[in-house]
Amino acid sequence: MPELPEVETIRIGLQTLLPGSPVLSVDFDWPKSFPNAEADARQFLVGSRVVAVSRRAKVLIIGLDSGYSLVIHLKMTGQLVYVPGAAKNPSKERFGAGHPSDSLVGSLPDKSTRVTITFQDKAVLYFNDQRKFGWVRLLPSVEVPHIDFMKRFGPEPLEDTFTQKAFTTQLTRRARSRIKAALLDQTIIAGIGNIYADESLWAAKIHPETRVKDISPARLKVLRTAIIDVLSLSIAKGGSTNKNYVNAEGKKGSYMDFAHVYNRTGQPCDRCGNPIQKIRSAGRGTHICLTCQREPS
Repeated sequence: MPELPEVETIRIGLQTLLPGSPVLSVDFDWPKSFPNAEADARQFLVGSRVVAVSRRAKVLIIGLDSGYSLVIHLKMTGQLVYVPGAAKNPSKERFGAGHPSDSLVGSLPDKSTRVTITFQDKAVLYFNDQRKFGWVRLLPSVEVPHIDFMKRFGPEPLEDTFTQKAFTTQLTRRARSRIKAALLDQTIIAGIGNIYADESLWAAKIHPETRVKDISPARLKVLRTAIIDVLSLSIAKGGSTNKNYVNAEGKKGSYMDFAHVYNRTGQPCDRCGNPIQKIRSAGRGTHICLTCQREPS
Protein backbone atom coordinates (compact mmCIF):
# COMPACT_ATOMS: atom_id res chain seq x y z
CA MET A 1 0.00 0.00 0.00
CA PRO A 2 1.33 3.48 -0.82
CA GLU A 3 2.42 5.25 2.35
CA LEU A 4 2.66 8.95 3.18
CA PRO A 5 5.66 9.74 0.91
CA GLU A 6 4.07 8.06 -2.11
CA VAL A 7 0.72 9.80 -1.63
CA GLU A 8 2.44 13.13 -0.96
CA THR A 9 4.51 12.72 -4.14
CA ILE A 10 1.32 12.18 -6.13
CA ARG A 11 -0.25 15.20 -4.42
CA ILE A 12 2.69 17.42 -5.35
CA GLY A 13 2.45 16.29 -8.97
CA LEU A 14 -1.31 16.76 -9.22
CA GLN A 15 -1.15 20.15 -7.47
CA THR A 16 1.15 21.25 -10.29
CA LEU A 17 -0.98 19.75 -13.05
CA LEU A 18 -4.66 20.06 -12.08
CA PRO A 19 -5.67 23.44 -10.54
CA GLY A 20 -7.79 25.50 -12.94
CA SER A 21 -8.66 22.49 -15.11
CA PRO A 22 -12.39 22.17 -15.91
CA VAL A 23 -13.81 18.64 -15.84
CA LEU A 24 -15.41 17.56 -19.11
CA SER A 25 -16.58 14.04 -18.23
CA VAL A 26 -16.13 11.09 -15.90
CA ASP A 27 -16.44 7.38 -16.69
CA PHE A 28 -16.02 4.28 -14.56
CA ASP A 29 -16.22 0.51 -15.01
CA TRP A 30 -16.57 -0.62 -11.38
CA PRO A 31 -19.26 0.96 -9.17
CA LYS A 32 -17.36 0.34 -5.92
CA SER A 33 -14.45 2.34 -7.32
CA PHE A 34 -16.73 5.33 -7.97
CA PRO A 35 -19.59 5.03 -5.45
CA ASN A 36 -21.38 8.24 -6.34
CA ALA A 37 -24.84 9.14 -7.58
CA GLU A 38 -24.93 10.00 -11.28
CA ALA A 39 -26.87 13.17 -10.54
CA ASP A 40 -24.18 14.36 -8.09
CA ALA A 41 -21.41 13.66 -10.58
CA ARG A 42 -23.22 15.65 -13.27
CA GLN A 43 -24.01 18.58 -10.97
CA PHE A 44 -20.89 18.86 -8.81
CA LEU A 45 -18.06 17.24 -10.80
CA VAL A 46 -18.67 17.70 -14.52
CA GLY A 47 -18.14 21.35 -15.40
CA SER A 48 -16.32 22.18 -12.16
CA ARG A 49 -12.72 23.33 -11.93
CA VAL A 50 -10.00 21.91 -9.72
CA VAL A 51 -9.08 24.36 -6.97
CA ALA A 52 -6.34 22.49 -5.08
CA VAL A 53 -5.03 19.03 -4.25
CA SER A 54 -4.40 18.17 -0.60
CA ARG A 55 -3.64 15.09 1.49
CA ARG A 56 -4.59 13.68 4.89
CA ALA A 57 -2.58 10.62 5.95
CA LYS A 58 -2.73 8.30 2.90
CA VAL A 59 -5.85 9.94 1.42
CA LEU A 60 -5.85 12.43 -1.48
CA ILE A 61 -8.39 15.24 -1.72
CA ILE A 62 -9.05 17.08 -4.99
CA GLY A 63 -11.00 20.24 -4.16
CA LEU A 64 -13.45 21.60 -6.75
CA ASP A 65 -14.97 25.06 -7.17
CA SER A 66 -18.44 23.46 -6.93
CA GLY A 67 -17.95 23.12 -3.18
CA TYR A 68 -17.39 19.39 -3.54
CA SER A 69 -14.19 17.33 -3.37
CA LEU A 70 -12.98 14.04 -4.78
CA VAL A 71 -11.69 11.97 -1.86
CA ILE A 72 -9.38 9.25 -3.15
CA HIS A 73 -7.98 6.25 -1.30
CA LEU A 74 -5.48 4.19 -3.30
CA LYS A 75 -5.62 1.25 -0.87
CA MET A 76 -3.22 -1.55 -1.93
CA THR A 77 -2.81 -1.21 -5.70
CA GLY A 78 -4.34 2.15 -6.65
CA GLN A 79 -2.63 4.54 -9.04
CA LEU A 80 -3.44 8.04 -10.27
CA VAL A 81 -1.86 8.74 -13.65
CA TYR A 82 -2.24 12.07 -15.44
CA VAL A 83 -1.90 12.19 -19.22
CA PRO A 84 -1.62 15.67 -20.79
CA GLY A 85 -3.88 16.44 -23.72
CA ALA A 86 -0.87 16.65 -26.02
CA ALA A 87 -0.01 13.04 -25.17
CA LYS A 88 -3.20 11.77 -26.84
CA ASN A 89 -1.86 10.85 -30.26
CA PRO A 90 -2.22 7.90 -32.63
CA SER A 91 0.66 6.03 -30.99
CA LYS A 92 -1.28 6.12 -27.71
CA GLU A 93 1.91 6.56 -25.74
CA ARG A 94 1.38 7.58 -22.12
CA PHE A 95 2.84 7.41 -18.68
CA GLY A 96 1.49 4.47 -16.68
CA ALA A 97 2.12 1.06 -15.17
CA GLY A 98 3.38 -2.21 -16.53
CA HIS A 99 6.64 -1.31 -18.29
CA PRO A 100 10.10 -1.84 -16.78
CA SER A 101 11.46 1.60 -17.69
CA ASP A 102 11.61 4.47 -15.22
CA SER A 103 9.09 6.52 -17.24
CA LEU A 104 6.53 3.81 -17.76
CA VAL A 105 4.99 3.85 -21.23
CA GLY A 106 1.99 1.90 -22.48
CA SER A 107 -1.63 2.49 -23.35
CA LEU A 108 -4.37 3.74 -21.07
CA PRO A 109 -7.06 2.94 -20.29
CA ASP A 110 -6.10 -0.66 -19.61
CA LYS A 111 -7.79 -3.53 -17.81
CA SER A 112 -6.95 -2.03 -14.41
CA THR A 113 -8.49 1.38 -15.16
CA ARG A 114 -11.53 1.93 -12.93
CA VAL A 115 -12.22 5.67 -13.24
CA THR A 116 -11.41 8.07 -16.09
CA ILE A 117 -11.72 11.83 -15.58
CA THR A 118 -11.35 13.86 -18.77
CA PHE A 119 -10.69 17.61 -18.72
CA GLN A 120 -11.69 20.19 -21.30
CA ASP A 121 -8.17 20.36 -22.70
CA LYS A 122 -8.44 16.58 -23.30
CA ALA A 123 -5.99 15.80 -20.52
CA VAL A 124 -7.05 12.68 -18.62
CA LEU A 125 -6.66 11.52 -15.03
CA TYR A 126 -6.82 7.73 -14.74
CA PHE A 127 -7.53 5.90 -11.51
CA ASN A 128 -6.15 2.38 -11.92
CA ASP A 129 -6.62 -0.36 -9.34
CA GLN A 130 -5.86 -4.00 -10.07
CA ARG A 131 -7.41 -5.35 -6.87
CA LYS A 132 -10.42 -3.01 -6.82
CA PHE A 133 -10.06 -2.01 -3.16
CA GLY A 134 -9.51 1.71 -3.75
CA TRP A 135 -12.19 4.31 -4.40
CA VAL A 136 -12.96 7.85 -5.59
CA ARG A 137 -15.78 9.49 -3.63
CA LEU A 138 -17.47 12.81 -4.42
CA LEU A 139 -18.42 14.61 -1.20
CA PRO A 140 -19.24 18.15 -0.04
CA SER A 141 -15.89 19.72 0.87
CA VAL A 142 -17.13 20.84 4.30
CA GLU A 143 -17.93 17.21 5.19
CA VAL A 144 -14.52 15.75 4.31
CA PRO A 145 -12.78 16.54 7.65
CA HIS A 146 -15.73 14.99 9.48
CA ILE A 147 -15.62 11.58 7.77
CA ASP A 148 -15.27 9.01 10.56
CA PHE A 149 -11.91 7.62 9.47
CA MET A 150 -10.55 11.12 8.81
CA LYS A 151 -11.36 12.18 12.38
CA ARG A 152 -9.48 9.17 13.76
CA PHE A 153 -6.16 9.91 12.02
CA GLY A 154 -3.28 10.89 14.27
CA PRO A 155 -1.03 13.92 13.68
CA GLU A 156 0.80 14.46 10.41
CA PRO A 157 4.49 13.66 11.01
CA LEU A 158 5.77 16.35 8.63
CA GLU A 159 3.75 19.24 10.04
CA ASP A 160 5.02 21.72 12.62
CA THR A 161 2.46 20.41 15.11
CA PHE A 162 4.36 17.09 15.25
CA THR A 163 6.45 18.20 18.21
CA GLN A 164 8.32 15.89 20.55
CA LYS A 165 5.62 16.47 23.15
CA ALA A 166 2.86 15.57 20.68
CA PHE A 167 4.75 12.46 19.57
CA THR A 168 5.32 11.26 23.13
CA THR A 169 1.73 12.01 24.11
CA GLN A 170 0.41 9.98 21.21
CA LEU A 171 2.66 7.01 22.01
CA THR A 172 1.61 6.93 25.66
CA ARG A 173 -1.82 5.88 24.43
CA ARG A 174 -0.19 2.58 23.48
CA ALA A 175 2.44 2.39 26.21
CA ARG A 176 2.22 -1.40 26.52
CA SER A 177 2.26 -2.02 22.76
CA ARG A 178 5.29 -3.00 20.71
CA ILE A 179 6.75 0.08 19.06
CA LYS A 180 6.28 -1.11 15.48
CA ALA A 181 2.59 -1.83 16.10
CA ALA A 182 2.23 1.67 17.55
CA LEU A 183 3.89 3.28 14.52
CA LEU A 184 1.56 1.40 12.15
CA ASP A 185 -1.49 2.57 14.08
CA GLN A 186 -2.91 5.41 11.98
CA THR A 187 -4.67 6.88 15.02
CA ILE A 188 -1.25 7.40 16.65
CA ILE A 189 0.63 8.85 13.66
CA ALA A 190 -0.84 9.36 10.19
CA GLY A 191 0.69 7.86 7.09
CA ILE A 192 3.43 5.51 8.32
CA GLY A 193 3.31 1.98 6.91
CA ASN A 194 5.57 -1.05 6.88
CA ILE A 195 8.45 0.36 4.84
CA TYR A 196 8.97 3.56 6.79
CA ALA A 197 8.36 1.98 10.19
CA ASP A 198 11.23 -0.45 9.47
CA GLU A 199 13.48 2.32 8.17
CA SER A 200 12.78 4.67 11.07
CA LEU A 201 13.34 2.00 13.72
CA TRP A 202 16.65 1.02 12.10
CA ALA A 203 17.76 4.66 12.06
CA ALA A 204 16.85 5.02 15.75
CA LYS A 205 18.45 1.66 16.70
CA ILE A 206 15.22 0.37 18.23
CA HIS A 207 14.05 -3.24 18.02
CA PRO A 208 10.48 -3.32 16.63
CA GLU A 209 9.32 -5.61 19.45
CA THR A 210 10.34 -3.17 22.19
CA ARG A 211 7.39 -1.98 24.25
CA VAL A 212 6.73 1.74 24.04
CA LYS A 213 6.97 2.15 27.81
CA ASP A 214 10.50 0.71 27.78
CA ILE A 215 11.91 3.27 25.34
CA SER A 216 13.71 6.15 27.01
CA PRO A 217 12.71 9.78 26.31
CA ALA A 218 16.11 10.32 24.70
CA ARG A 219 15.59 7.39 22.33
CA LEU A 220 12.06 8.57 21.49
CA LYS A 221 13.57 11.90 20.53
CA VAL A 222 15.92 10.10 18.14
CA LEU A 223 12.97 8.12 16.73
CA ARG A 224 10.90 11.23 16.03
CA THR A 225 13.82 12.77 14.16
CA ALA A 226 14.34 9.52 12.24
CA ILE A 227 10.69 9.41 11.17
CA ILE A 228 10.85 12.97 9.84
CA ASP A 229 14.16 12.37 8.06
CA VAL A 230 13.10 9.07 6.47
CA LEU A 231 9.78 10.42 5.21
CA SER A 232 11.38 13.61 3.91
CA LEU A 233 14.08 11.70 2.04
CA SER A 234 11.51 9.42 0.44
CA ILE A 235 9.45 12.38 -0.77
CA ALA A 236 12.62 13.93 -2.20
CA LYS A 237 13.29 10.65 -4.06
CA GLY A 238 9.74 10.39 -5.38
CA GLY A 239 8.61 7.67 -2.97
CA SER A 240 9.41 3.99 -3.06
CA THR A 241 8.28 1.78 -5.93
CA ASN A 242 8.06 -1.76 -4.58
CA LYS A 243 5.27 -3.14 -6.78
CA ASN A 244 2.46 -0.96 -8.09
CA TYR A 245 3.29 2.60 -7.09
CA VAL A 246 3.93 5.28 -9.71
CA ASN A 247 3.70 9.05 -9.34
CA ALA A 248 1.19 11.34 -11.08
CA GLU A 249 3.16 11.13 -14.34
CA GLY A 250 3.57 7.36 -14.17
CA LYS A 251 7.20 7.41 -13.03
CA LYS A 252 8.66 5.14 -10.38
CA GLY A 253 10.10 6.45 -7.12
CA SER A 254 13.75 5.77 -6.25
CA TYR A 255 13.70 5.65 -2.43
CA MET A 256 14.30 1.89 -2.41
CA ASP A 257 17.80 2.63 -3.71
CA PHE A 258 18.42 4.42 -0.40
CA ALA A 259 16.63 2.02 1.99
CA HIS A 260 18.82 0.60 4.76
CA VAL A 261 16.81 -2.47 5.79
CA TYR A 262 13.54 -2.84 3.89
CA ASN A 263 13.75 -5.60 1.26
CA ARG A 264 17.46 -6.09 2.04
CA THR A 265 17.29 -9.48 3.76
CA GLY A 266 20.73 -11.09 3.84
CA GLN A 267 22.54 -7.95 2.69
CA PRO A 268 25.06 -6.28 5.02
CA CYS A 269 23.82 -3.60 7.39
CA ASP A 270 25.03 -0.18 6.25
CA ARG A 271 26.03 0.58 9.83
CA CYS A 272 27.67 -2.58 11.22
CA GLY A 273 28.04 -4.92 8.26
CA ASN A 274 26.07 -7.82 9.74
CA PRO A 275 23.32 -9.31 7.55
CA ILE A 276 19.82 -7.83 7.60
CA GLN A 277 17.23 -10.29 8.95
CA LYS A 278 13.52 -10.62 8.30
CA ILE A 279 11.23 -11.34 11.24
CA ARG A 280 7.53 -10.96 12.06
CA SER A 281 6.39 -7.95 14.07
CA ALA A 282 2.91 -6.44 14.32
CA GLY A 283 1.78 -9.19 11.98
CA ARG A 284 4.02 -7.90 9.19
CA GLY A 285 7.27 -8.97 7.59
CA THR A 286 9.85 -6.80 9.31
CA HIS A 287 13.41 -6.02 8.24
CA ILE A 288 15.95 -5.49 10.99
CA CYS A 289 19.61 -5.53 11.93
CA LEU A 290 19.73 -7.73 15.03
CA THR A 291 23.12 -6.27 15.96
CA CYS A 292 22.20 -2.58 15.79
CA GLN A 293 18.63 -3.08 16.99
CA ARG A 294 19.06 -5.26 20.04
CA GLU A 295 16.13 -7.43 21.07
CA PRO A 296 14.46 -6.22 24.27
CA SER A 297 15.32 -8.31 27.34
